[in-house]
Amino acid sequence: MISAILEFSLRQRAIVLLGAVALLGVGLWSAVHLPIDAVPDITGVQVQINTEVTALAAEESEKLITQVIEREMAGLPGMEEMRSLTKFGLSQVTLNFTEDTDIFRARQLVAERLQGVLEQLPTGALPKLAPISTGLGEIFYYNVQYKPDARHKPASELDQLIELSEIQEYTIKPLLRTVPGIAEVNSTGGYEKQYVEAGGAHGGEHDVQ
Repeated sequence: MISAILEFSLRQRAIVLLGAVALLGVGLWSAVHLPIDAVPDITGVQVQINTEVTALAAEESEKLITQVIEREMAGLPGMEEMRSLTKFGLSQVTLNFTEDTDIFRARQLVAERLQGVLEQLPTGALPKLAPISTGLGEIFYYNVQYKPDARHKPASELDQLIELSEIQEYTIKPLLRTVPGIAEVNSTGGYEKQYVEAGGAHGGEHDVQ
């Protein structure tokens, strides 16, 4: 067999040369178009529940929100693993399903379970499903702050934090969402400006902050 191959290669040099060039071309094309990632994404079917909680400490959020959601999500069909992360301003529950689970079906099941837990959560705590992305979907964390030599920043620290929060919410966040491939931008921390109307005994006094 080997002798026949060698004899054919010697007699049909042009065909062998063309085959080698074609094989080289296919190899170069495959190398150029091969998707390469520094950290290959091996994440399975995943659904994430994020709940913003600005008025509770991390310990309170864990007890009143994270654990409540975890108990409600226990026993979901196809779920392999459930883990959570609780820190100031954010409660996050991550659910991992089997590989053969349809992601949209999994999100539907989670959303149905969430409807039954809303009444048990503290006022203002509204859990939301994260966009369809993987565990490696978080690109980076960043914070917004003034330069040391900034001239036009507010005088008080509270007003500075309020203005930075508004810059993040109404300037930086919308611009980042226009970047191709960005599914969501989640903000935590900061202060939010509130407008409070306080009426006196005769209803003629108003205080706006």
